[in-house]
Amino acid sequence: MAQGLIEVERKFVPGPGTEERLQELGGTLEHQITFRDTYYDTPELNLMRSDHWLRQREGSGWELKCPGAVGVSGTHTKYLELTSDPAIVARLCEVLGAEGLGAGGVAAVLGSLGLQEVASFVTKRSAWKLVFCGADEEEPLLRVDLDTADFGYAVGEVEAIVREEAEVPSALEKIQSLSSMLGVPAQERAPAKLIVYLQRFRPQDYQRLLQADSSRERPQGTKHLDSNLG
Repeated sequence: MAQGLIEVERKFVPGPGTEERLQELGGTLEHQITFRDTYYDTPELNLMRSDHWLRQREGSGWELKCPGAVGVSGTHTKYLELTSDPAIVARLCEVLGAEGLGAGGVAAVLGSLGLQEVASFVTKRSAWKLVFCGADEEEPLLRVDLDTADFGYAVGEVEAIVREEAEVPSALEKIQSLSSMLGVPAQERAPAKLIVYLQRFRPQDYQRLLQADSSRERPQGTKHLDSNLG
């Protein structure tokens, strides 16, 4: 599998003073954007049930989030992000047990893999960035996204993107510290937008994921329905 970036993140419920607090901490509002995310899976949700999440984001292209390695627990999650079509297609074929699909892009293999749209919604996002106090200049910035989906759900995310497994513990420490500074309760778990969408509009699919989630052994100690999928 082609190497992707490692996303370490924590979801939280933003409050009315979250943006003001980010400013106090030296955060910078990088941009405000609106985009549509469309998620794809088989009718049986074979991807999501194996903790793989295929998304096409308006203006950004395709992304497949895959389970991260062991070592992250509690309220944080870690995912490997694949964004190149060849890497995504190769992983999809591996997970779905397909062979011989050639070198076409993701869109070209959707039908062959039995993938169809399962969710689509628009998000308004305020994207913040800040340098963590005492951080080395070479270390990645922390990013905070404040999202409101068009079906009325609001969620925030503190995120760090790293390239090596060795960088994950430092990223986790920074995310935890910043979350505390933002007033996020230590054990708060906020579900991702996609999960809330399924719960509200596709309850049978949501129940199917709950069953898969409860039966899966997760060395990371996290429940994928609690927080992922930015």
